[in-house]
Amino acid sequence: MKTLQPDQPAGGGQRHSDSADKDVLRRRMLARRAALSDEDAAKASQIVAAQVVSLPAYRNAREIAAYLPIKNEVDAAIVGRQALADGKRLLLPRCRQDAPGLLDLGCVACLSDVVPGRYGILEPRQAICRPPEAFAPDLILVPGLAFDQSGNRLGFGGGYYDRLLALPIAAAAFVVGLGYAFQLLDHLPAESWDRPVNAVVTDRQTLHIPS
Repeated sequence: MKTLQPDQPAGGGQRHSDSADKDVLRRRMLARRAALSDEDAAKASQIVAAQVVSLPAYRNAREIAAYLPIKNEVDAAIVGRQALADGKRLLLPRCRQDAPGLLDLGCVACLSDVVPGRYGILEPRQAICRPPEAFAPDLILVPGLAFDQSGNRLGFGGGYYDRLLALPIAAAAFVVGLGYAFQLLDHLPAESWDRPVNAVVTDRQTLHIPS
């Protein structure tokens, strides 16, 4: 089956249908993202952040769940800093110890209130983290290796965000996927339990997904 190339414009590809296709796409997307210069990644992240803070869902949010970037992801910390400056509560994820695939959340007062955690990712200190059900985020920002026109998301394969977005707290939140323009594809495989995002924001557009 023909696969959609990472640099192929949306609308011109075939649907991925199995895990082998997903793995190939993950590798290609990781390579494409890693090839971005620091300058280009920072510029794109600023554009994405500006679009996020212009969303009504951001302006109306009192509690926002974001993430700290790894491996050249779009830098959601820019939105996090703005959220703190605007007096909003900022939640950051922490991989739950001894429970692969599960995230806890910590409410941070500043973005320096983090420590290296599992996989070397900067995370809130364990002492301030609680199960996600302890919070009620109005807006959730999620990373991804790719997104599609229906709001489906391709992650690293660990299921962390799949499980987070399946929780009742996410059902009441506006979920936004952040990515670079080349990460927005035509179609991605989706399972029946997957929760599509409500919008995808890239450095070229904001795509609102019809509910």
